Amino acid sequence: MRTEVAAWTVTILLILYTSWRAVSPLLTPIFFGLVLAYAVYPIHRRLIPRFGEARSALLLTIGMVGLGGVITADLIMISAQVASSFYYNVVDFFNWLMTQPLPTGVSDFIQSFSEQFVPKLSEYLSTRAFSLPTYILQLVTFLFVFYYALANSTSIREQIKLSLPEKNRRLGEEILESVSRTLSALVRAWLLLNVVKGVLMTLGFIIFRVSDMYTAIVAGFLTFFFSFVPLFEGWMIWLIAAAYFVKEGMYLHAVGISIYGAALVSPLPDYTIRPRLVAKNADLDETLVFIGMVGGTWAMGIKGLIIGPIVLNLLLTLLKEWKRLIKREGASRQLSQAPSEPAPRLQA
Repeated sequence: MRTEVAAWTVTILLILYTSWRAVSPLLTPIFFGLVLAYAVYPIHRRLIPRFGEARSALLLTIGMVGLGGVITADLIMISAQVASSFYYNVVDFFNWLMTQPLPTGVSDFIQSFSEQFVPKLSEYLSTRAFSLPTYILQLVTFLFVFYYALANSTSIREQIKLSLPEKNRRLGEEILESVSRTLSALVRAWLLLNVVKGVLMTLGFIIFRVSDMYTAIVAGFLTFFFSFVPLFEGWMIWLIAAAYFVKEGMYLHAVGISIYGAALVSPLPDYTIRPRLVAKNADLDETLVFIGMVGGTWAMGIKGLIIGPIVLNLLLTLLKEWKRLIKREGASRQLSQAPSEPAPRLQA
């Protein structure tokens, strides 16, 4: 009997380990596929009576394919431009630095450092450039998860409700409500903030005279789209503008657009304005949301930006339930220990 239990335990652990190794490289696109499926679920629910669940999911996925294709094409062009400009600017900087009248020891150190740093930088940028197939694979995974989550949304909701235990059903419903409220607040804050980022980026291109009006509007749209792409965000757009100014020798403009972009577009608003929006919509404390976003991103990457606040909100829900149970046990204990009143005596 013990041998059979041990064999089954090893088999289950082996299956779980192998499954985790197979899924872990694609965990990010799976996660964001589920999150964005949840975000467009209200639209999907309105389309179901007209097109049906599967066709509605297919239509929304086709729209997502078009958006993903545009973002991928822009990503290829922008990434190549940023990488090339950054690399040549670094090389030019070291060449200029070597022409300055520096002490012999400092000059030798800079020469040795540049000979080691520049090849490493070239190798890193080349590796990033050849990682595009990986990005496309993640995009395909995201689309499949997005489609199947919407196509099976009704059965998924029913299975979640059936999985709640009868004994602690109220607590399970509170946890689901907490997750739904926090995730809805995160999605709404994400969408609203990305729209504002796009507008501010357009204004930044106009104020600093990066380009004409049409290109500034395109930069605003790209900032909006890239703000939905994990890792890239909107900082790539103002970084391109700064690189362009550096290449043209307009260093004050480069510093100005960099400060403007970092403070108003990305990444500073992601950790200042977004926590306030989420805290207001989810009825949470701003400090709790901020800690969840920063700590979650630090621990889990871009996924933690959403997972962190949700987990901390769940912890707060469990603490409230634990406090309620402790209070209930204390009240019942006081009732059981309370002295009973003496029975009245009968007089003759």
